[in-house]
Amino acid sequence: MAHRMSLDDVEALALRELRAAGASDAQAGPVARSIRLAERDGVRSHGLMYLPVYAEHLACGKVNGRAVSEVSRPRAGAVLVDAGHGFAHPAIDAGLPLLVEAARSFGIAAMTLRRSYNCGVLGHHAERIAQAGLIGLCFTHAPASVAPVGGRVPVIGTNPVALGVPDGRGGARFVLDQSASAVAKSEVILRSKNSEAIPEGWALDAEGRPTTDAAAALKGSMLPAGGSKGFGMGLIVEVLASVLAGAVASRDASPFSGPVGGPPATGQCFLAIDPEAFASGFGDRIAALAEAIEAQEGARLPGARRRAARKRTETQGIEVDEALALRLGLKAN
Repeated sequence: MAHRMSLDDVEALALRELRAAGASDAQAGPVARSIRLAERDGVRSHGLMYLPVYAEHLACGKVNGRAVSEVSRPRAGAVLVDAGHGFAHPAIDAGLPLLVEAARSFGIAAMTLRRSYNCGVLGHHAERIAQAGLIGLCFTHAPASVAPVGGRVPVIGTNPVALGVPDGRGGARFVLDQSASAVAKSEVILRSKNSEAIPEGWALDAEGRPTTDAAAALKGSMLPAGGSKGFGMGLIVEVLASVLAGAVASRDASPFSGPVGGPPATGQCFLAIDPEAFASGFGDRIAALAEAIEAQEGARLPGARRRAARKRTETQGIEVDEALALRLGLKAN
């Protein structure tokens, strides 16, 4: 039977389990909050499903649960954060106020993170920048799982990019969040755990053949979205979130799942842009652009499904399936 939980219950459970696994309050709090937000927006792959992985990685040393982020600002528009092999979320929290301040002062600023970890739903970080009245353009790389078109050996990760666009009223008009691969690898992991097939066009097996077997896909390569163009987008992310940030290369990073290897030591790159520094009337123009999309029957802005899920879960809570409830030690209700 399914187990129904409120979002408050989700966050409390995540906080409790992360603390029990060895995370400090400073490390556990932002991650528990991110799990709540993922469940709120219907992104199951980054919600409670990931909690046992986080706990495992704290236990085996892939994540330093007592890490303290080091923040520096070597130049006026550059913010650098060393996450110390801790979770990405508290490291982002440590640097974000400086990033926002710098962007407001100089019109544009960038923040990079190194010795970091999976940052969860990238769009949530872009949304926070948008809520500060700035355009947020965010990049994060991941352990290699995407081979170049024509090749079989993964070189880059699924390497998402997210854009948060401010609405001029303290919110985000829309948030675009997409990976370089046809689908996020976490979606394949989710189906593998549930022994479900994946759609054609998502991945190749270890021999470079198309597959609908999720387990075989995890041993092979994710397919880039749009072929060479998708790989090219992932390469852009690799340059910014890995090379520029001084983080480990995707091809050398340990997996975000399982205990094998040490800390992934991956990185992120966030850009923040103040629209008012460039041209007046940004809010009106972005509203008109959004309307041109939403006015068309059957069309929707990026993130529309997540916003719909948000409205539902904030009042109704979420349902945890029986298998995950057992893993989390929950009693069905």
